[in-house]
Amino acid sequence: MSERRWPVTLTHGDITLRPLRQSDARRWREVRRRNLEWLRPWEATLPPEARAEGDVIPTFGMMVRRLRREAKDGRTLPWALVYQGDLVGQVTVGGIAWGSLRAAYIGYWIDSAVAGRGIMPTAVAMAIDHCLESMGLHRLEINIRPENAASLRVVEKLGLRLEGERAAYLHIDGDWRDHVSYVVYAGEFPDGVLAAFLQSSG
Repeated sequence: MSERRWPVTLTHGDITLRPLRQSDARRWREVRRRNLEWLRPWEATLPPEARAEGDVIPTFGMMVRRLRREAKDGRTLPWALVYQGDLVGQVTVGGIAWGSLRAAYIGYWIDSAVAGRGIMPTAVAMAIDHCLESMGLHRLEINIRPENAASLRVVEKLGLRLEGERAAYLHIDGDWRDHVSYVVYAGEFPDGVLAAFLQSSG
């Protein structure tokens, strides 16, 4: 039986995924400020038509409140990525659909100061295993700009399957950008994605 409860905290060694909370505001803003140029090419932006309709980029507080509501409704899993006690990024499972689809997508970002240490692949693997094994989802996808080498390394390290290309998929860094989609299905990793990653990197 699937487990849809929230909040959920996942831990492996020094790496923890825990619910993002209002008290993270100062640290979250500090990390984002320091990584502005590192993250800018991969950040979602509002297209002109959305701005004309009155949409705005939410404040941190607005974002946390919205994510909390969606989490309680079973539509998203908004995790703070914590390494050795410090918030260093974010992993969000979004677009959760139940019924006959049972699918979702995963997005993530990390502080450049700790990138390349295997933190993000571990965190994403933990999220995948929770979604496929504990929640009972069937399919997860990760959509990445083909120019984003660091993000591509995450899915490649995890052994996720390249499904195809999506032209003009998301409005990123001021324009509609092409993405490549990587997917994983329930049952593809019998012992879990994290176990497979740890074995391959050990």
